[in-house]
Amino acid sequence: MKTKIFYITILYFIIFLSCSKDRKEFSSSNSVTIETINKTLASSKKENNPKVKKALIDSIFRNIQYSKNSKELRNTLSDVVFEYYFLKSFKDIDKSSQLLLQLSKSSKDSTNLAVAYRSRAFYFNNIKNIDSSFNYYLKAEKIYSLLKDKNNYANVLLNKGLVQYKGGDNLGAELSLTKAYNIFSELKDDLRLFNTLIALGNVADELNEYEKSIVYYSKALDKAFELSKTDNVLNPSICYNNLGFVYIRQKNYNKAMENFKKGLKNLKVDDDPDLYASLVDNLAYCKMKTNDFTGLPQMFFKSLKIRDSIQSRPNIILSNIHLSQYFYLKNDKVKAIAYANKALFLSEKDKNPLDLLASLHQAAEVDSRKAIEYNRKYITLSDSLQVAERKSKDRFARIQLETDEIIQENQGLAEKNRNLLYVFVVTFILVVLLFVVRAQRARTRELLYKQAQQKANEDIYNLMMSQQAIIDESRSKEKKRLAQDLHDGVLGRMFGLRLNLDSLNSSTDEEAVQKRFELLNELKTIEQDIREISHDLNREKQVLINNFVSIVHNLLEEQKNAFDAEVNYTIDNTVNWDKIGNAIKINLYRILQEGLQNINKYANAKNISVEIKGDEENVYLKIKDDGVGFDVNRKSKGIGMQNMISRTHDCKGIIDITSKKDEGTKIVITIPIETKQPTTIPQE
Repeated sequence: MKTKIFYITILYFIIFLSCSKDRKEFSSSNSVTIETINKTLASSKKENNPKVKKALIDSIFRNIQYSKNSKELRNTLSDVVFEYYFLKSFKDIDKSSQLLLQLSKSSKDSTNLAVAYRSRAFYFNNIKNIDSSFNYYLKAEKIYSLLKDKNNYANVLLNKGLVQYKGGDNLGAELSLTKAYNIFSELKDDLRLFNTLIALGNVADELNEYEKSIVYYSKALDKAFELSKTDNVLNPSICYNNLGFVYIRQKNYNKAMENFKKGLKNLKVDDDPDLYASLVDNLAYCKMKTNDFTGLPQMFFKSLKIRDSIQSRPNIILSNIHLSQYFYLKNDKVKAIAYANKALFLSEKDKNPLDLLASLHQAAEVDSRKAIEYNRKYITLSDSLQVAERKSKDRFARIQLETDEIIQENQGLAEKNRNLLYVFVVTFILVVLLFVVRAQRARTRELLYKQAQQKANEDIYNLMMSQQAIIDESRSKEKKRLAQDLHDGVLGRMFGLRLNLDSLNSSTDEEAVQKRFELLNELKTIEQDIREISHDLNREKQVLINNFVSIVHNLLEEQKNAFDAEVNYTIDNTVNWDKIGNAIKINLYRILQEGLQNINKYANAKNISVEIKGDEENVYLKIKDDGVGFDVNRKSKGIGMQNMISRTHDCKGIIDITSKKDEGTKIVITIPIETKQPTTIPQE
C-alpha cells in the first residue's frame, strides 16, 4: 500500500508561520495591555514545559478577550492561534480562531481575516469536517488573491487541494495543486514544491494517470535529494514507496520491488515506523505476486507487528488482508479465512468504507461458504460509495458556488450602480459606433453605385455619339454621291435633251415627230431615276432618325429569341426622336432593359407587352406582363425597381406601377420631352 504521507506537520507549520508574517510594531494605543500580553507571549515561547506553556497562552487569550480591538491585538491573537497549534490543543484553536474571525470582520482587517479563515479551515480539517474546511480555505483564497499575496495564496491553494483530494474531488484537487505548484516554482520554495509534487502524484494515481503520477513522484524524489544536502527534514523513502505503489497498480512488480528496496536502504524503523512498515509490507506483497516466497510470511508479520505497536488501524487491516492472500496461495484456507475475518472485523469496527470494501472482497475470495453474502454486501457498499463519491465531487462545487453568491450579494449598492453606468455608457458608445459605421457604409455604397451609374451613362452616351458620328459621316458621303449622280447623270442627260428639243421646235416632218416621241420617253426615264433617288433619300433619313428605335427593336428581338415568354411590342413611328435628348433615350432604354430583366428573373410570365409612344410634350413607355406579380406597398424594393424609379425621376418623369398577386404587373413611364412636367398619363 502507498503511504500517503504529505508531511502534514511541516505543511501546517508553514500555514501558521505565514499567518504571523505581516505583523507590525505595536502602537501606543492599549499600550499597557498589549505590552503585558507581548511580554507574556515572549515568555511562553521560551518555555519548554507544555503545561506551563499552555497556562501562559491561556492567560494571554483571556486578556485578549477583554482588550480593545486593534490591529496590534489581532496580530497578537494570530500568534496565539499559532501557539495553540504547536500545543495540539484543537479546542483552543477553535475558540481563538473564532475570536480572530469576529474581530477581523468587525474592523474589516483583510489580512487577519484571511488568517482566521485558514485557522478555521485547519481546525475543521482536523476534525474531518472537510466541507467546512474547504469553505474556509476558499474564503481565504479569495482574500489572498485580492491582496496579491502570492506566498499565502499558493499555500492556501495547496491545502485546499489536499482537502479536495481527501473529499474525492480529484479533478478539483489537481487544478488547485497545479496553481500552487506554478506559484511555488516562481517563488523557488523547494519545501512546498516537494509537498505539492507528492500531492499531485497522489491525485494522478487516484485518476489512474499512472505515467503522470510517476513523473510527479520522480520530481519530488529529485527535490528530496536536493534538499537533503542542506536539510534532513525530507526523506526520499516516501517517494520510493509511492513510486513502487504506482508500479504495483501497473502490475510491474519487479520495478515496484526495486523502489521498495531503495526506500528501505537508508531507512530505519525508528526513523519513521509507519513508512518502514509500509515499505516492508509492499515489498512482501510484490514478492508474493511474483511467486518469490523467500522471507514470507515473516515480512508480513514484521510489518504487522510494527503497525500494531503504533496503532495504525487502516494499515493493520491491510496487513491482515495480505496475510490472508498469502495463506490462500499456500492452500491454507483456515488461516486465510481467519486473517480475512480479522480484517473484516476491524473494518466493521472502524466503519471505514474503503477498508471494509477490501476486506469483503478478500473474505468472499477465500470463504466460499459465505461468498454470496460477502459479495452482496460488497456490491451494496460499492454502489453506496459511488453515490457518495458523486455527491462528494458535487458538494465542493456547490460550496464554491454558494460562497461566490454570498460574496456577490455583499457588494455595495454604489459598486452595482457604477457597473450599470459603465455598461450603459459602453453599450451607448457601441450602438452609436454601430449606427455611424452602418450609415457610413450605406453612404459609401450609394456613392459607389452612383459613380458606377454615371460611368455607365457616360459610356452609353459616348457610344451613341460615336454611332451618331458614323451616321453623320455616312450621310455626308451619301449626299456627295447623290450630288455627283445628279450633276454627272441626270443634269447632263437633261441638258442634252433640252438641246435636241430646241433643234426640233421648227421641224414638223414625220421624222421630227418620231424624234420628239423618243426624247419624251427619255424624259420619263430621267423622271423615274429622280423619283428613285428621292425615295432613297427618304429611306436614309428615316433610318437615321429612327436609330434609337433600331436599338430598342434589337433589344426586344433578343428578348424574343432568348426567353420563352411571348413578346408583343409597338413603337410609335410618329415620335420625333430628334427632339428628344440623349439622356432621355439612354434612361428609356435602361428602364426597358431593367424591366425585361425583372420579368425574366421573378415574374415567370408567359406574355410580355411593350409599347412606346409619344406626343408633342411627352414620351411614354408601358411594360406589361401576366406573371406572378408582387406587393407594391412593401417598404423594401429591389435594386432593379429602385433604379427604374431613380432613372424616371432623373428625367423629371412619372412612374406608375400596378401589380397584384398572380395578376401580373404593369409599369407606365411618362417623361417630358422638354423640361415641362407632364400632368397626366395617357390611357390605353
